[in-house]
Amino acid sequence: MILLFNKPFGVLCQFTGARRATLKDFIPVQDVYAAGRLDTDSEGLVVLTDDGRLQHRISHPDHKLSKTYWVQVEGLPTGMALEKLRAGVTLKDGPALPVRASRIPEPEGLWPRDPPVRFRKRVPDCWLELKLQEGRNRQVRRMTAAVGHPTLRLIRWAIGDWTLEGIASGKYKTLSRKD
Repeated sequence: MILLFNKPFGVLCQFTGARRATLKDFIPVQDVYAAGRLDTDSEGLVVLTDDGRLQHRISHPDHKLSKTYWVQVEGLPTGMALEKLRAGVTLKDGPALPVRASRIPEPEGLWPRDPPVRFRKRVPDCWLELKLQEGRNRQVRRMTAAVGHPTLRLIRWAIGDWTLEGIASGKYKTLSRKD
């Protein structure tokens, strides 16, 4: 069984927890486990499965499965900032692999975030699309900060060929084995 879940902001990417919303508050399916995680401040695609081998293939860095993120950042990154991301920035835990990075228009049909991102009249923001094959802790946030553009909102849009297309925030879709 494979579930594609659109994890809302503020939800812990686990089935147990006492003081915050967790996956169990949204997914009434037994014996599925997240293949990888998203931190509480991030939103978007989480793949859950009851197949341990598939879970390993999705989440283990050796398999280099591409993940696509839509990132709202503070400021307007220059071509040089994007080139630094494309070349791979150095983080405290070592160099990050190069990513595909581009500016994109604000994605259409985005659900509102609760709470909303703080709006600042004097500080512009924009959206980036980042495609990477690593998944270190808070990596996208650390990478955008390293090039001078802190992340305001982070949405994982895709893992491999699976996307959030048609999945509302807090909802999930069940896939068949052939999908």
